[in-house]
Amino acid sequence: MPAPHDLGWLTARPIAHRGLHDAAAGVIENCPAAFSAAVAGNYAIECDVQPSADGEAVVFHDHTLDRLTVETGRVDARPAEVLKAVRFKATAEHMLTLPELFDLVAGKVPLVVEIKSEFDGKLGLTRRVAELAAAYRGPLALMSFDPAPIAWLKDNAPGLVRGIVAESDYQRPHLTAVERDVKRDLAALTHFPATDPHFLSWKIADMPNAATVLFRSALKRPVICWTVRSDDDRLNAGRHADQVTFEGYRA
Repeated sequence: MPAPHDLGWLTARPIAHRGLHDAAAGVIENCPAAFSAAVAGNYAIECDVQPSADGEAVVFHDHTLDRLTVETGRVDARPAEVLKAVRFKATAEHMLTLPELFDLVAGKVPLVVEIKSEFDGKLGLTRRVAELAAAYRGPLALMSFDPAPIAWLKDNAPGLVRGIVAESDYQRPHLTAVERDVKRDLAALTHFPATDPHFLSWKIADMPNAATVLFRSALKRPVICWTVRSDDDRLNAGRHADQVTFEGYRA
């Protein structure tokens, strides 16, 4: 199992949030051009994966297609081959599957893959990602807001690097369905015995806090942060995190 002190590659370079995207220039988040730009700039890449209707992992942040593409409806209502044909708005770019992203990056820069979840106990996406990750030859970390996928990885794929994405308040709209006591436990990392994450990815506006300080000082494990967009964020990250996940500028 990778030990925390073996994760220098995770913090060696700034991490481009959803690739090195720039919507004004027609480079949309989580699209092939954004990932190619990150590779060309020698940045690590953060990306998101959702499940397709036929069980493939596709590279996309939202649960629905509406915000970013010319189509509407849930991502998991369509099979992967159909999703690959869906065009992003104002661009000719199309969605990638995770195997296609692995082929594009091919180990040239580190990948940090967030397994999206609706906190519903479904682990099919996690199993598929783990299957693909086991065959990937390159620096790769998996993470999720939801402890369930990370606990599953700990028990079933301990050789894969795993992390928890977290924040201190969990007040964003897409988390409204999560119970208040669950949010409290997530912020306090009460799931730690079950997940034993190799790293944390914490909201920069909520740093420093007890969880990140103890994780770095007592456990000597790395903390990266999200999402850094300003000079103030950069200064805060320099004091309290080991690396930034950034967007909107060249780190």
